[in-house]
Amino acid sequence: MKPARPNLYAPEFQVDRTMKTAHPPEPPYYAVIFTSVRTPGDNGYAETARRMLELAAEQDGFLGVEAARDSGLGITVSYWDSLEAIARWKRNTEHLEAQRKGRETWYQEYRLRIAKVTAERAFRRETSGGNVK
Repeated sequence: MKPARPNLYAPEFQVDRTMKTAHPPEPPYYAVIFTSVRTPGDNGYAETARRMLELAAEQDGFLGVEAARDSGLGITVSYWDSLEAIARWKRNTEHLEAQRKGRETWYQEYRLRIAKVTAERAFRRETSGGNVK
């Protein structure tokens, strides 16, 4: 059983410096980059977004997710092991319904991009007791 994931889509979500980044396996893998501008009000968005995160995590080929939203712009990057896994996710019945609601209610505009990740660089500051090592 996978551990519970935080609600990254809550309306009050701001970039939390204590959160960790996703850790997909070594490249290559795929990134689905969803950039959006919301309409005013929640209108059921937070609950559906939480459910979509749970549902995505259950899909074969799902590797992880990172998300951030300020008062206007939101960016969600989900990681997948193949284009086939992304295509299956796109066709998921619950996800299709959320997409429909997004176009009708939640989004002023959005863009979705799919990219193949061929290389990755990482940095992490190690801390001990709040002090940089």
